[in-house]
Amino acid sequence: MANGNEPWIVSSRREVGDFRIFRAEELTSLGPHGKEARFVVLDAPDWAVVVPAIERQGRRSILAVRQFRHGSGASSTEFPGGVVEAGEAPADAAARELLEETGYAASRIVHLGSCSPNPAFMTNTFHVFAAEGLTLVADQSLDEHEIVDVEEIPEDELYDRIGVPPWNHALMMTAAWYYRRWREEGAAI
Repeated sequence: MANGNEPWIVSSRREVGDFRIFRAEELTSLGPHGKEARFVVLDAPDWAVVVPAIERQGRRSILAVRQFRHGSGASSTEFPGGVVEAGEAPADAAARELLEETGYAASRIVHLGSCSPNPAFMTNTFHVFAAEGLTLVADQSLDEHEIVDVEEIPEDELYDRIGVPPWNHALMMTAAWYYRRWREEGAAI
């Protein structure tokens, strides 16, 4: 009898389209129960996000970014992050995105965890980091169509905001969970 841990065997794959931020493929796969089916998967690059903490006058804050998101049609408050470029280490992508979106550099980037954004149909991995030792070193260096506002949020208010618009991006909630777990384990910034 087949079980849910057994892999399906891909017998064919066909590209449906290349949409710049992901490629869609249709897979034909044979299941461990002997039946064949077709599935669509999105092949996207990995993503990296960083939770940057800064201390000012004895008070810890988190740097967040706010921008309009076309999928939701609304403004979203998030942690800095983006695509891991080909050949780039996820930690380097997190540091690069932090610098581009906020102008801050970190003396230390700490990996907090990685997960699958949606294993049902996506192939990529989401990497979460914390940043410490922040120094403002530059102006923002945004892509042509990025309009990003930076805001400091007191760390003790962050968890009350998560899950409520504009802090309702599921991956940002995941990043906040990784960060909270790390902080509760005694990590010092």
